Amino acid sequence: MNESEARREGGLPRAGGGRAADAVADALRQRIQANDLAPGAWLREARLCAEFGVGRSIARRALRILGEDGLVEIEENRGARVSATTAEEVFDLYEVRAALYGLAARFACLRMSDRAIGQMIDDIDRLLDAAAAGAPAEQVIEASEAIFGAMADHASADAQRMIASIRRKTRFHFSYAALALAAHGGGPYDHWRQIRAALPRRDAAAASEGARNILYFMQGEVARIMLAHRRQPQPMQRTAAPVR
Repeated sequence: MNESEARREGGLPRAGGGRAADAVADALRQRIQANDLAPGAWLREARLCAEFGVGRSIARRALRILGEDGLVEIEENRGARVSATTAEEVFDLYEVRAALYGLAARFACLRMSDRAIGQMIDDIDRLLDAAAAGAPAEQVIEASEAIFGAMADHASADAQRMIASIRRKTRFHFSYAALALAAHGGGPYDHWRQIRAALPRRDAAAASEGARNILYFMQGEVARIMLAHRRQPQPMQRTAAPVR
């Protein structure tokens, strides 16, 4: 059974006894991100050991990793459970992410080779084409993250570490962003076009502004949805709105 099959059947992907704690944490993180593990769900060490085929020390460390990312709450003598996230926390995390992505876009403009910029423009075109064709929002989001990842490769080591950390913490909320893309017409695509236009000109200020505005769009829509529901939204069809 592969990981996607395991998710569909509600189980955890199985791993060998030598699986590292960070790999177990990543598998659990993906289930939390997909809302397969809902806020409040308990993650028992004994169950993790049985399903992943690992010892308690690895399971415990995996839960600590998730705790550091803010995805689970660890309670003394009780175990760990999936965190419930407030709109305020989401808003703050996206604010930090916007600043870091703006920084990454700025450095990409200043430091990328002409060939790399050409490749990134092609990637943005594919993202826009996919959105215009009504691709699932999850696919569009994955494409955007790949582009931002390529931008971050040109930032300093310290900046890359900060970006990696905030991505781990906010990726959980992209399911809400997918709902936002489905609910409204234009989405963040004008901001992507701004980045696309800025790259060949090496206009670092315009690229940075476009990157920040993409995250501000997500921030506003995610917070709006969470405030409207006052609870964790249930999974819905993740279809991106056509580009207008």
